[in-house]
Amino acid sequence: MDKSPAVSRTVIRWLALAALTLPGSATAQVEGGLYIAGNGFSLEQAVSTSLAQNPGGQRFFLLVLPPNTRALTMTAPDALVAVRNRVLAGNGQLLVCQRDIDNGAVDPTNLLPGVVAVRGWPPPGSNALPEGQRYYPDEDPANLPQATEALRRLRATCS
Repeated sequence: MDKSPAVSRTVIRWLALAALTLPGSATAQVEGGLYIAGNGFSLEQAVSTSLAQNPGGQRFFLLVLPPNTRALTMTAPDALVAVRNRVLAGNGQLLVCQRDIDNGAVDPTNLLPGVVAVRGWPPPGSNALPEGQRYYPDEDPANLPQATEALRRLRATCS
């Protein structure tokens, strides 16, 4: 069956649009995902996975839970410094939970500069996170995932 050139161009345009909106498409995905060191994944596993899934310097986010947070301290042993340097060299943003700072599991005075503390969801009835807003008023959105699902997962983990 012979198709007209106009129909073929329309099909090609739709296919091109679909390719641009597919998850994982290089042009549609401006940042990588959220990876968590803890909850059953070692720091090395989370780092290896994040680097493998975000090649070429694509930005990604690594939430580090205690006791893995030792790697994010200025007094970390050389082996852990090497692991965290792989994340930084791969354009990873290192994150910890504010909850872990608040409960004393993480000492903020010993954290590497640039590590971002992330708050979880506010308690019910709180207006700390304004209705309909994704970020707390004093947060820098540039330090956190833009993807809604990644940000939700991050906040849920840090709650």
